[in-house]
Amino acid sequence: MKKTINLKGITWNHTRGFVPMVATAQRFSEINPHVQITWEKRSLQQFADFSIQELAERFDLLVIDHPWAGFASKTNSIVPLNQYLSADYLKDQEENSVGASYQSYHFDHQQWALPIDAATPVASSRPDLFEEKGLALPKSFEDLLALSDQGLVAFAGIPIDVLMNFYTLCCSLGEDPCQDNEVVISSQIGVRALQMYRQLASKMDEANFHRNPIQIYEAMTLSDEIAYCPFAYGYSNYSRNGYARKALHFHDMISLDGKTNLKSTLGGTGLAISSKCTALDTAVQYAEYVGAASCQKGLFFESGGQPGHLVAWKDEEVNRQSQNYFANTLPALERAFLRPRYHGSMFFQDHAGDVVRDYLMKGGSEKEVLEDLNKLYKQSKSLILA
Repeated sequence: MKKTINLKGITWNHTRGFVPMVATAQRFSEINPHVQITWEKRSLQQFADFSIQELAERFDLLVIDHPWAGFASKTNSIVPLNQYLSADYLKDQEENSVGASYQSYHFDHQQWALPIDAATPVASSRPDLFEEKGLALPKSFEDLLALSDQGLVAFAGIPIDVLMNFYTLCCSLGEDPCQDNEVVISSQIGVRALQMYRQLASKMDEANFHRNPIQIYEAMTLSDEIAYCPFAYGYSNYSRNGYARKALHFHDMISLDGKTNLKSTLGGTGLAISSKCTALDTAVQYAEYVGAASCQKGLFFESGGQPGHLVAWKDEEVNRQSQNYFANTLPALERAFLRPRYHGSMFFQDHAGDVVRDYLMKGGSEKEVLEDLNKLYKQSKSLILA
């Protein structure tokens, strides 16, 4: 009889983050009776903020955010999976990446996690409210402002989401942020993006500046006051029948120029393994199981997960059960901006959102906002050498 192997994992506290990990762990244990995997959960904010180095001291399996890739490379707190998974398996993962999801965990020539979950900010709506009020989905920024004037629009306004959507506006105006070592964005594009963002934000209920995407979707489905969200990280759960009081429909976003839709900032999550894991072979086998197309479009999705494998995104049954969430939003994933992942980038991400959010809520000088962002950016770059 084989000795029992116990693995502990940490993920984030939402149906999408927690339930599929528990379900896949249970099924993996049924196939491999000598293995027991226990998952714990933390808040969405802790998921974005808490150091993976500290988590890797306590857990064998970690669901992580891709901006930690540079930190992982510097600290070796998690293992490079390319040293343990077959070349054929990794090739399949790369070829079936949803947008840059696979690439997002590839840093310094190593693959630090498997992209088991794919997401980017997309638009969402309450189709019943649009029909009731005789409205059409906005197509332009002017349409969005007009809909906002009716008090029917909300977006996630906590600092991290505000920063990601600032990136989105910069990208969509023609310049990706953080491509220069000295400045976050050129003054011309940065000022214009901030002014547009402030124009929209001034029409929002202040409560939205205290909501993450989950809380926005709960507000949209629990009440009948919000009909449209122009950009927030998509959660396919809210498009599934029976999950919420009212089902949301998810869409691609508006266009600023009438030609291309907004280019949002890639999110999603990856499955990583702690370098302190004492049952590495088993942990790798579980990761391989979870990331495979068969699990992603089957048990993983059916348990509330949002797959990271392209086969699942194109699967007819997966789309049938989610009001075509995946087919409708895939174009947004395919063009999404891959944010910085250098060691030190998390410092910038943790602080820059506060600067932009303060401006959105109170107004002020766009030039000063950009100066403050540049100071934080340079400070974060100095951490590379620390």
